[in-house]
Amino acid sequence: MKNTYLYILLLFFSISVLGQNREMKNFKIVSYNVENYFDVVDDSLTSDEEYLPTGIRAWNNSKYTTKQTNIAKVLAAIGGWESPAIVGLCEIESEKSMRDLTLYSPLKGLGYKYIHHESPDARGVDVALMYQPHQFKPYWNEIIRIPTFKTRDMLYVAGRMPNEDTLHVFVCHFPSRLGGELESEDRRVTVAEKLRLKVDSLFQTSENPNIIIMGDFNDYPSNSSIVEVLKAMPPSDNIQPKNLYNLAHLLQEKGKGSHKFQGEWGMLDQMIVSGQLLNPLSSISTTPNDMQVFEADFLLENDEAFLGKKPFRTYNGMTYQGGYADHLPVVLNLWY
Repeated sequence: MKNTYLYILLLFFSISVLGQNREMKNFKIVSYNVENYFDVVDDSLTSDEEYLPTGIRAWNNSKYTTKQTNIAKVLAAIGGWESPAIVGLCEIESEKSMRDLTLYSPLKGLGYKYIHHESPDARGVDVALMYQPHQFKPYWNEIIRIPTFKTRDMLYVAGRMPNEDTLHVFVCHFPSRLGGELESEDRRVTVAEKLRLKVDSLFQTSENPNIIIMGDFNDYPSNSSIVEVLKAMPPSDNIQPKNLYNLAHLLQEKGKGSHKFQGEWGMLDQMIVSGQLLNPLSSISTTPNDMQVFEADFLLENDEAFLGKKPFRTYNGMTYQGGYADHLPVVLNLWY
């Protein structure tokens, strides 16, 4: 908590030092695992049969449209008067899913563009990045693929912010804990190693790069894939521009969570930043307190098994209920 107050004080101090005429502008970033956003078209190369009109969930155009509308509602509620500048999405099935979301859902008037690549995941779910072109102008993107087993690709995008600074963005969806946390840990460690190699290359080739890594890590901020392999540490008093810092630590310590498992909330969805972004004198900056879990009432329902609340999902088991997702979105505010 002491560190958080220090960052905030430094941020306000920097504003006064840089000049009273400078008005800090907000650049809002969202990471959201939307849970099984499938289109209704059969992909013969993936195992998407469960989410087809003929599948066991009877996934049809009506349910597909409701899913789009719900995603749009969440992003609109987060953004308020100003739509999020960039949105990292997990569990997107296809280019069609992204096209329909940006062009035919209630988001259609907001001008969102997107970057999406098909990955070798067995079920066909991918990550994607949506962005507002007037706030973020991508000039490079690539996938980061794991060659040793089939899983979601990671997405790397470099783009210009309105002040012309470069922002390096990674969208990740680490392998699940299916089969057990320890039994599946090696897969997440492998992905973290690959991600760290790319981050190191940016640190070597760029002077104090502005890096944001977001997504569903299927591990908590204290797990080895995050701390030991990716080397994303809790923010401290001694911030180094070329280290990674996990802003989800503070939320985890407060008992917050983006996902609930067996009655316990945890921060599977995280925002990890380079130390340069925690420098209040930088032209782009943030603080640990600028990351939040978006926990609006409409995203939650009563947890009959473990008490309290839980995410209001599209399905409860096999019963369709028209909810949102099993994860809550996380939000980070940058200032420039």
